[in-house]
Amino acid sequence: MRVITGSARGMTLKTLEGRDVRPTTDKVKEAVFSIIQFEIEGRRVLDLFAGSGQLGIEALSRGAQSAVFVDADKNAIKVVKENLAKTRLDSQASVFQTDSAAFLTMTDRVFDIAFLDPPYGTGLLQKALDKVGDRMAQGGLVICEHPFGETLADEPNGLTKQKEYKYGKTAVTVYRKD
Repeated sequence: MRVITGSARGMTLKTLEGRDVRPTTDKVKEAVFSIIQFEIEGRRVLDLFAGSGQLGIEALSRGAQSAVFVDADKNAIKVVKENLAKTRLDSQASVFQTDSAAFLTMTDRVFDIAFLDPPYGTGLLQKALDKVGDRMAQGGLVICEHPFGETLADEPNGLTKQKEYKYGKTAVTVYRKD
């Protein structure tokens, strides 16, 4: 897994170990950043269910103002911090080890772009969609990665589904804050 472009271009990122780990493929990551390429510069990013932090790090590398990384797993948090240090993007980042729903409830931060890529088949994506709209700036984007065939709500909590893309067994659904 590597950073595709920007200030950390080409840097290899550490990943988590284990059978439950499903990092975003380079193909899907390239597609996501092609979709939002003109909306990253200077934006505030949320990488919920951060895992290795690759989506938030890619956004920072491409000029995002700041990124918040959230994951409940302490090993994921360790990897995110290591990847941020390696890419020298840690000064623009905040990292929280907590449950996604708890974070969305307790924070007063507002985001322009949110990446939601939870473990598949857990119901966490729907729960996060029900809360993340309250934390999004007007016109903000929420990018959800999920298994193709999983149906997501059209208008969860102030968000409107813009488009769904299919990449093999993976789907990416893009929402915008009304």
